[in-house]
Order: sequence, then C-alpha cells, then structure tokens
Amino acid sequence: MTAKKSGEFSPAVVVDQNGDTRVVRPVEDDPWATLPEDMCEHSGPKWAELSPGGKVRRLCSGVAKGALLLFLLWLFVCSLDLLSASFRLVGGRQAGRVFRDSDLLKNPVVGLMIGVLATVLVQSSSTSTSIVVTMVGTGLLRVRDAIPIVMGANIGTSVTNTVVSLGQASDRREFRRAFAAATIHDMFNWLAVIVLLPLEVATGYLEKTTDAIMSSGDWHHVEGAGQQAFLQTITKPFTELLVQLDKKKLEEMASGQTNDTDDVSLLKTCFEKNSTTQELCGYLLERIPWSDTTLGACLLVTSLVLLCGCLVSLVRLLHSLLGGPIASLLRRGINAEPPFPYSLLTGYCAMAVGCCLTVLVQSSSVFTSALTPLAGVGMVSLERIYPLTLGANIGTTTTGLLAALAAPPSNLRDTLQLAFCHLFFNLTGILLFYPVPRTRLPIPLAKALGNVTAEYRWFSILYLLVMFLALPASVFALSMAGPVVFACVGVPLVLFVCLVLLVNVVQRRRPSLLPLPLRTWSFLPEWARSLDPLDRLVARVCCCCSDGPRRADAGPALGLLPSNTSQVNILQPVSASSSVLTLDSVACGVGGEYHTMNGFENVAFGQLPTTPKKRQGKADNNNTIHDWDFGNTTAL
Repeated sequence: MTAKKSGEFSPAVVVDQNGDTRVVRPVEDDPWATLPEDMCEHSGPKWAELSPGGKVRRLCSGVAKGALLLFLLWLFVCSLDLLSASFRLVGGRQAGRVFRDSDLLKNPVVGLMIGVLATVLVQSSSTSTSIVVTMVGTGLLRVRDAIPIVMGANIGTSVTNTVVSLGQASDRREFRRAFAAATIHDMFNWLAVIVLLPLEVATGYLEKTTDAIMSSGDWHHVEGAGQQAFLQTITKPFTELLVQLDKKKLEEMASGQTNDTDDVSLLKTCFEKNSTTQELCGYLLERIPWSDTTLGACLLVTSLVLLCGCLVSLVRLLHSLLGGPIASLLRRGINAEPPFPYSLLTGYCAMAVGCCLTVLVQSSSVFTSALTPLAGVGMVSLERIYPLTLGANIGTTTTGLLAALAAPPSNLRDTLQLAFCHLFFNLTGILLFYPVPRTRLPIPLAKALGNVTAEYRWFSILYLLVMFLALPASVFALSMAGPVVFACVGVPLVLFVCLVLLVNVVQRRRPSLLPLPLRTWSFLPEWARSLDPLDRLVARVCCCCSDGPRRADAGPALGLLPSNTSQVNILQPVSASSSVLTLDSVACGVGGEYHTMNGFENVAFGQLPTTPKKRQGKADNNNTIHDWDFGNTTAL
C-alpha cells in the first residue's frame, strides 16, 4: 500500500462490498518499472518562468553535465580496457597452458568450462575466441573440439557487466535492476548452451551446417579488411600511457610456439627497424622491474578503483539529469512501444542497434557494461535490455570473423568455419529464446536473480565466484581425474539438479500432482531450503554486507520489523512498553511527506478511507489489529 502524501492512501486497499470492509493485501510498487512519473515533474521553475540569467545558468549547467557525462563514459571504457589488461597479465599465461591440453579438450563439457575460465582470466571473449581460431588455423585443434570452447567464451564474456553491476549495490532497488540487466546475458548464454551443446554432441548441427556453407564457395582468396575499433582510437592515447600488451604472445603460448615460463613477459617490447636492439616503448609499467603477476595485480586494483569511481559518479550524474522533461523524453523514447503491427519489430530494431554498436566498439563487454547502470537507474527497461544484449552477442562474432580472415590461405576454411559456428550458435539461441514471448525465459530468470540479490546483497559475490570460477574449476578438476570419475560424479549431480528444478516447477504450476510432503520444502532443514542461515553467518562476519532478509524497496522503518516477514505477525509495537503502532512508524518516507508500506506479505489490512480521522491503530500480543479509527476492520 502506498500513500502518496500525508493523509492520502492508495485506493487499491479500499474495497467496499455490500457495505462491509473486506481485508486485502497492500499493493506493492513495481520494482522493475522504469522512471516513475514523479521524476518527470519539474524540480524547479519552468523555462518560461526563468529570468535571462537563470536561463543562461540552466543552459550552462546542462552543457557542463553533458560534457561530464561523456568524459565519465570515456573514463569508464578506459577502466574496462585496463581491467582486461590486468587480467591478462595475471591469468593469461595460465589460460594459454589450459588451451594446450588437447586431450582434455576432446570432452565437450570440459571444453565448455575451459572456454569460460579462459575468458574470465583474460576478460575478453574476443581474445579467447581469437586464440581458439588461431589454434584451429595451425591445426592444433579440430573444429569439432573448438565449438564447445567458443560456447564457453560466450558465457565468460558476461562476467564484466556482472562486476559492473556491483557499483550500484548501495541502493537495493537500483541493484535489483542493475544485477538483473547484467545477468540476463548469462541466462541467455547458459540456456543456449544447455540446449545446443547436447544437440551439437548428438547431431553435429553447427559443424555440419557451417561445413555446408564453406563447401558452397571458394574461400581461399578472401582477404580480411582489417579490424577497425572505434573506441580504441579514443582510449588508446590514455591506456597506452600505462600499459601495452603483446597479444600475439598469448596465441603463441596457447599453440606452443613460445615458451610460457615466467621470464617471458606479455608486456610489449619495442625494436628499431632492421635492428635487434631493444628499446623502451614509453608506457609506465615498462619501467617497473616487477613480474607480470605483480604488475597485473597492482593494475587490477587500480582499474577496479577507477571503475567503481566512474560508476558512482555516473549514477549520481544520471540521477541529476533524469529530472523534468529529459526523464519524460527518455521514457517515451528508449522504451517506446509503437502500435501494432509495428510493435512486433521493435525488439528486432533494438537487436540491430546493439549489433551495430558492438561492431563499432568491437567489444560486447563494453556495450553491455554501459547498459547496466542505465538499467539500474530505471532509464532502460529489462525488456529493452534483452534484445540489445542479443544484438551485442551477434556483433561480437565479427571479431572472430576478422581473426579467421587473418589466417593463412591453406587454413582459412577451418578458421572461417569456426567463426561461422560462433555466429550460428548465437542466431540459433535467438530463434529459440526470443521470437515467441513465452520463450523469453532469460527475462524472468534474471528478475529472479535480481530479487534474490536485492534481498541478500552478498549473493552477487557468491554468484560471481560460483558461476565463473568455482563451477568451471570444479569441472576441470574432475576431468583431470579421468572419464570414469567425471561420469560417476557429474551424472548424478546433473540428474539431482534436474529433479529439483522439475519439482520446483510442478510445485508452482500443478502442486496437486505431487505427494503432500513434496508440495513444499518445509520438511528440509532451514539451511537446505533458505539463504537465511547463510545470511546470518555473513552478517556476523561482516555486518555491512547484510542487514537481514528484507525487501529491496523497503525503507529504513522496516528495521522495526522482525527478520521473518513471511508470516502474518510482522507488525509489532514500536517498543516493548508501547502497544500503539502509528502508521508513520511503519511507513517509510522522505521528510515525513511520502509514506510507503511495501514488502508486507500475507498481511491483511482494514479499509483505509482517503481522509482518516486518526493515524494510529493498536496491535495486541496476538498480532490482531483492531479498533482502527479509520472505520470498521476485519481481524487478521
């Protein structure tokens, strides 16, 4: 229930049937809504009401904020570039060693996890895909074995925007939207892999389809047009002052052409033309006599600090810009839905925009990471983020195509075939999970993750560690023990997870089909069915990481409520000595003007007229609310 102003209550809770008051649940604001209407109101005088000096000041302020926004976006992209370089310095050598074990790569599941791990280590799906394309071009890897690695690289690339979403963790409502916008990429990639990897292993769908395309023409005389990255032109002058990496050394290490001992550095070295004399390239890290790992760790900390600073500044600046007519324009523009039948093409137009922008910047991570804070502040809806992300998935395949075109003519066919496998993997995923609205499963899955993360903010860190490090590393470790151990451990785990998911679906859709004990998980211990025990543990270790399970849109007054809000007894007196519960004590607001009663589940309220006589009620020890002065009520 929401009362917009003091003394005004939402009519959604006023139900009058045959003269009696019926108990209803309070109505909660939509946490996934974009910019609310009250943000579109003018926070100050209108333009026509301003004096000439006031108009000049407002115009100068708008121009200055726009210039600052562009600068912060540029610095944000630079920080992502430095973050990628730091991960390559720290884990690039290990990624190269992983790719060299061709026996392990013959297992498609292991290949998938290696693709995830390698992409996380180098923080770039373009780099890991280019390494795989190079290995296929040199004959070290078959196209069939490389396809799962490319699928894993597609999953690993979404770690960047998931990390970026952590920058909005201070506001639960924004964090819910930002984390969902970041993980919608993960959900699509995982769903596509779950469907297409078994299909590929069983039928060779991608390999045979692309082989038919390659057999239809002569590809030996095709030449690459060169890689054009628009953002590199404007970010290189800054990033190359700090660090420069030799990307070819990673490919050579993966293919075994170069020794990967610790004395071989990934830092770029410069030579004079027609000379073997080594000269300095002029970047900062070149002058520091430390190992690649130490330099990478220092650069990692620096880039993360820079990234967080940019995100905090961007979010605050966006909040200041999203007032008045700008907010209204953005609401109608970015999230616009034209009338039927043109509305059917809106998502595909968004895909085209996402694809073109990703080709322009040559990085899906940069594009999707830039969308994450915009979704967090409510500028872009999750339904619009989804097709933009799918377009970015298509656009990132151009990097693999360009890398394939750089291969020798004798190996051009295989490298191009793998690049086309990457493209058709994404196109098939889009056909499976976009055209029919009911099949857009990544959206509700991302919303579910956003809800959990808003309630338990530490869950975002756990998600990152498990999905991008622990799970791939565990599968890789099991594969090292041999195929028998891998099958004996992996198959029961997969069957168990599938069974739990099936029971959960039936519990929600058709619980009558299940035996009575299985209709809920209440028979299990709390740690097996809830995150509350882990939340209490986290709260003991780090009080700032968790304030107990509460709703994302809850205000500070919800501290008055017990931690278990799933029962009816969530309304308690303000203090032990007082049995009077004022409405203001439960409502949250700003300056006592706006009051919200959100986050109350399974709670019944009496009828609340528009103009109440008194603003208080009584609660007894049985948690029954009675004697409201607003009118007749029904006990809970």
